[in-house]
Amino acid sequence: MKTEIRANLISRLAAGERSLPGIVGFDETVLPEVERALLAGHDLVLLGERGQGKTRLIRTMAGLLDEWLPVVDGCEINDDPQAPVCRRCQTLVAERGDGTPVSWLHRSRRYGEKLATPDTSVGDLIGDIDPIKVAEGRTLGDPDTVHYGLIPRTNRGIFSVNELPDLAERIQVALLNVLEERDIQIRGYTLRLPLDLMLVASANPEDYTSRGRIITPLKDRFGAEVRTHYPMELADEVALIRQEAQLVWPPETVHPAPAVPDHLVEVIARFTRAVRDSPAVDQRSGVSARFAIAAVETLAASAVRRAALAGERLPVARVCDLPAVVPASRGKVEFDDADEGRELEVLEHLLRRATADTFRARLGGVDLAPLQRRFDEGATVETGDLVPADDLLRQVGPFAGLSAVLARLEPGGGEHPGLAAAAVEFALEGLHLSRRLSREDREGGRTMYGGG
Repeated sequence: MKTEIRANLISRLAAGERSLPGIVGFDETVLPEVERALLAGHDLVLLGERGQGKTRLIRTMAGLLDEWLPVVDGCEINDDPQAPVCRRCQTLVAERGDGTPVSWLHRSRRYGEKLATPDTSVGDLIGDIDPIKVAEGRTLGDPDTVHYGLIPRTNRGIFSVNELPDLAERIQVALLNVLEERDIQIRGYTLRLPLDLMLVASANPEDYTSRGRIITPLKDRFGAEVRTHYPMELADEVALIRQEAQLVWPPETVHPAPAVPDHLVEVIARFTRAVRDSPAVDQRSGVSARFAIAAVETLAASAVRRAALAGERLPVARVCDLPAVVPASRGKVEFDDADEGRELEVLEHLLRRATADTFRARLGGVDLAPLQRRFDEGATVETGDLVPADDLLRQVGPFAGLSAVLARLEPGGGEHPGLAAAAVEFALEGLHLSRRLSREDREGGRTMYGGG
């Protein structure tokens, strides 16, 4: 099986294809280490904080298996018809020879996974005596009385143990033979069942968790240890959000899919990175990539809610939807004890900072003086999470420099009132955050921009 993975990986690398498609932000760091481990035929453990894509990375490895695999029909452990290892299949092949029934197993069924929990037993992973088979008349010494666990049932495939330190140490001992001798032992049976599989585990680094540890003999048996990380570049953070956020709401005929403009996705990406770096956040816990993904989905939901209530034809997220992200995200962050009770205040501050940074990055150098002069002359604009895009654009009206704002934020979006309103509102918020425009928050989620 590992030879199969090695051959398919080499073919992808030689063809210039991505070895593990869909994995973002690891091209220069994690992926080369994983590729070397797979080429070496090593079992491996991925260490990293929560939400760094460890499970996604492991599941993607199954794509390196051959699409179809011949197995003895009806075998619980996916036995090879040409080299069976279980007694049933050996007997069947000896009796029928080339007439042995064979079925084909798709690679999607050659991946097994277990989330380690304190109540996980050896029987769950390796196997145990099946009392029903004993009741049918077989003797206790008969290997046919064994009920195979998850690992032997993933024979000739990839098996993953997620959060390995949560597995009780006495249960971890049961994995030693699987990793070293490639066989299993069940309740003292004289049963040597050679397994052909790759074992991959995920865990938080030992200094991040107090729930358990990986025992030293087990760590020694993993051929490779790979450390994961959060996206290092802002562009990778944005790409990950765009890839993972669910922004298509089936059935599509009920309502058009909501749009989240690129500049707001960047705000969320910067917000996520600021939360990770904040001294108010428990750095041992980390801030999952799911934080950013859920935030963008909340933005989209706020836009859909406005469209339904205000009668907008196409829902588009705007700056006025950003405040909805804060209370929805609070539960995803572990704060230091000193900042307990200030969670919303901290997150609101970091979100404003992320918005200001995005404004400078996106609209730096754009002349917004014509827009600002309108407010200096006494104009006001009221917006909010229930104010339709058309109403906002009508209040602002056309101004010199609007095309430059749209070109920077939403190229080609000038014909779409929702995107145009999102760009204008972002410019207004940026002027406020740069202290060039006053803003008053009113009841009912309304915001008034005015001169000042």
